[in-house]
Amino acid sequence: QRRAVKDLNTPREFPKIASREEWQARSKEIREQVLVSCGLWPMPEKTPLQAHVFGKIERNGYSVEKVYFQPLPGFYLAGNLYHPVGRGKGPFPAILNPHGHWKEGRLADTKDGSTAARCINFARQGMIAFSYDMVGYNDTFFPDYGNVPVEKSSLRHRHFAMNHVNLLWNISLMGLQTWDSIRALDFLESLPGADRKRLACTGESGGGTQTFMLGAVEDRLAAQAPVVMVSHTMQGGCLCENAPGLRVEYSNMEIAAAAAARPQLLVAASGDWTKDTLTVEGPAIEHIYQLLNAQDRFRYVRFDFGHNYNQTSREAVYGWFGKWLLKHPDAASPKEEPYQKEPDADLRVFPDGKLPDDALTEVRLIKSLKNLHRAQWESLMVRDKAGLGEFKRLMQPAWRHTLQIEWPTRGVRCRAERVRETEGFTAATLRIDRSEGGAGILASYWAPPGILTNPAPRAVVICNGKTDAPLPDAAAKPAGLPLALLQQGLAVLVVDRFSTGDPPDQFGNFYTTYNRTKLQERVRDLLTVCAAAGSVADPRGPRFFDVTLLGTGPAGLWALLAAPGAGSVIADCHQLDVASDEALLAPDLFCPGIRNIGAFEGGAMLAAPHPLLLHNTGVAFPTDALRSTYRAIGASDKLRVVASRLPDEELVSWMLRVK
Repeated sequence: QRRAVKDLNTPREFPKIASREEWQARSKEIREQVLVSCGLWPMPEKTPLQAHVFGKIERNGYSVEKVYFQPLPGFYLAGNLYHPVGRGKGPFPAILNPHGHWKEGRLADTKDGSTAARCINFARQGMIAFSYDMVGYNDTFFPDYGNVPVEKSSLRHRHFAMNHVNLLWNISLMGLQTWDSIRALDFLESLPGADRKRLACTGESGGGTQTFMLGAVEDRLAAQAPVVMVSHTMQGGCLCENAPGLRVEYSNMEIAAAAAARPQLLVAASGDWTKDTLTVEGPAIEHIYQLLNAQDRFRYVRFDFGHNYNQTSREAVYGWFGKWLLKHPDAASPKEEPYQKEPDADLRVFPDGKLPDDALTEVRLIKSLKNLHRAQWESLMVRDKAGLGEFKRLMQPAWRHTLQIEWPTRGVRCRAERVRETEGFTAATLRIDRSEGGAGILASYWAPPGILTNPAPRAVVICNGKTDAPLPDAAAKPAGLPLALLQQGLAVLVVDRFSTGDPPDQFGNFYTTYNRTKLQERVRDLLTVCAAAGSVADPRGPRFFDVTLLGTGPAGLWALLAAPGAGSVIADCHQLDVASDEALLAPDLFCPGIRNIGAFEGGAMLAAPHPLLLHNTGVAFPTDALRSTYRAIGASDKLRVVASRLPDEELVSWMLRVK
């Protein structure tokens, strides 16, 4: 089956949402997906920012200072802080100002966009404004990158975490920038003159992406205004906008809508990908605000310009923030006062390109992020039954969003075709479909005599992982392992064809941001088949079966990740050396973020206390955490781990013993 491959320019539709409750459930999923995709689930510890604010320059109605702090130990984020002058001590609303992909970054000052212009005017209007760098721009970089002219800093920006291995940990440019925005909000909140209940964010283009991503995960924002970025077509063309898994199910429209019912203004342009905002994106998001009885908190406007955050667009945002943050009774937008941006040298935090002595190189920061994820995983090790509950509470969402699956599996349709009797067994071909459509899964099905009178019927789903084998002859007779199982009174489903074929290059063109990898598709299909087998429509009547999932070859590892969907699992572990990153980059096994859920062992732990048999583990496949979990909950008798590959008769014997 050919895949319909999506990319950043594939037109997206907003889903049909009929109720407040339906949207609240979906927005929770969106929030989780953003955090998982960005490598922020569980949320890292917020270490001390150790902020430095210095170099104050006072002007008419405002002041500007230089700022740097540490979102992560040894990594420095820099920017400029603008304060109102002559308006007392506050507290004042405080606004984050991420910039777009202008070549000069936060120092850009043209008719199409000027971060300084809006920050100066925000401050004069009575609001604190903080402009901060994208990674690689201006003053936020790594010491091994070296100092470069401002206009070339965008080249450093697209350099971070380019090794494919980083995807296994969901370490990405977008993840780092999202964390920067969260910590920048922490910085604003810590300022003595800031009103914690009136925090906001606005940015254009890539800064618009940062704005609505932050809004999706941060309830502290009281208002937001993403500019020229929320589109049903182009979703973002930079590494800093494309985290793995982020838009497999969701689009920027939905992610922006996740902020509802907080006040939000969309600013669009007729000359870029937001040109349809008045007829597509705006009304779609407005419907969500209507469901939440908050129509007055959402507005969308479009101006006849190219890609911009120019004076006209800025004045629209001034009016919106004036209404919701300053509580102006007059709805008219204030006009922008003339301003004068300070020279770059007076705004630069590290103008000589020399960072503090403890600044980490890119390699060392990435190593520290991996160590952070390892420490988070180790802290979740199960020590008792309560610990298993906490492990599942935190890791089941990570498992779902990492593997891009719906759980519990719903809306599965199963049709039996070519029903026949053969060798005393009932046989059929099953077509298994998900409710959202797409190509179905084909399976051969056999039922033994007496299955309808069995008070506790059982079914075994067998998968060998092959996707290019010809479909079996419709008249084929069961043999080998299926026959042995049937002779013991168990129904058998053999997966013959998955819903998708092999993917194209899984590392190119932001593929994993918009599409499932082969492993993700296979795990999703196995969960679907297990759901179908559990309530399979036997040709002679519907029955509910206890399901064992049995995977051989690469499917053994897929079965471990799908283990929560089966009553018991038998997995051939293929003697995989999970410590090898290269092994996990193989086409059959690649899944972004898999390290953060404990890889295959983590999927199996989520199935506890279901009976599990892992064989052919060899000496390198990790099982210590799994064994410890089963011991901690008093279920060691339900777990068997064998280093060698077991023969079929031993597998059948184990299934009968754990009955």
